[in-house]
Amino acid sequence: MNSVQTRSAERALSGGTWLIVCGAMLFSILTVTPLMAEHTADDWAWTAPILPLVVDAAVVIVVKLDDVLGRLGGHGGRWPVILRWMTGLMTLALNTADSALKKDLVGVAVHAVAPLLLIVTAETSLAYRRAIAHAVEALQAQRHAEQERREQVARERAEQARAEAQQEREHAAMLAREQREHEAALAREAAEREARQRRDEREARERAEAAEREIRERREREHEEREHERELRERRAREQAETERRERAERAEREQRECQERLTRKRETLLQRGPAAGKLGEDEARRITAAAFETGLSVRQAAELCGWSVGWVSARYAEHRDTSTSGAGLAIASN
Repeated sequence: MNSVQTRSAERALSGGTWLIVCGAMLFSILTVTPLMAEHTADDWAWTAPILPLVVDAAVVIVVKLDDVLGRLGGHGGRWPVILRWMTGLMTLALNTADSALKKDLVGVAVHAVAPLLLIVTAETSLAYRRAIAHAVEALQAQRHAEQERREQVARERAEQARAEAQQEREHAAMLAREQREHEAALAREAAEREARQRRDEREARERAEAAEREIRERREREHEEREHERELRERRAREQAETERRERAERAEREQRECQERLTRKRETLLQRGPAAGKLGEDEARRITAAAFETGLSVRQAAELCGWSVGWVSARYAEHRDTSTSGAGLAIASN
């Protein structure tokens, strides 16, 4: 029998026992409560169910603790036996008392069935549990012995395997030692070849680096020469540009000075001329107006010099201003 079957049997035993206990408790309460109500004062008739409940609670404690002890394979001593039989006999007496007092033998027999079944079931379930516990212990001991035997066989096989593995390791170590010696010889030869190859490569690299360094130095010298020439050209170009700028500035300054001198002479000539005695010709008036505009005279002064009206002179000044603005715009666009 395996552990699954054992647990199934224990569940069946436990379920049947508690079913009988619950049925007997219910039957006992229904049977004993009227008897206790008849033998209790009317004011205390409501306490009639207490006694059967107390007795049945003792039955529950006995059955539960017997279940636990049976599972653990223990024994509680004589007091659990006394409590179990005392509660059983009390339940029997209480259930049959009413029929016995009425001298009803059939009622006594009928009411004795549930208590007697409860007593026998409690004893039998305890015996079953102890038997199952002993059987489980024997099965576990058998399994433990079988496990130890298997472990012994496994240890022996492991020892044999270790011995074989030790021999294989020794043989493999010998082969590995020979292989290492052979590989060491090959490695020495390869190292010598590699050293020669590295030496040749180093010499070739040094020659290549020397050639490359020479080429780089030659390129650097050429680059420096080109840079020096470029700097000389840029310096000459800057000097030439500076000379041209100074010349342009001097020329512009000279032209501006000459223009300023011309304007001054024109203004002096116009001012020395004085107001016109009458209205001059249009061509001469236009020349005077243009000269007055260039020298910065006011419209009224220009009108006095040419003899024309202020409105006519203002119109000429407007034309000169428009012409000056157009010329400045064209000059800016051309620049």
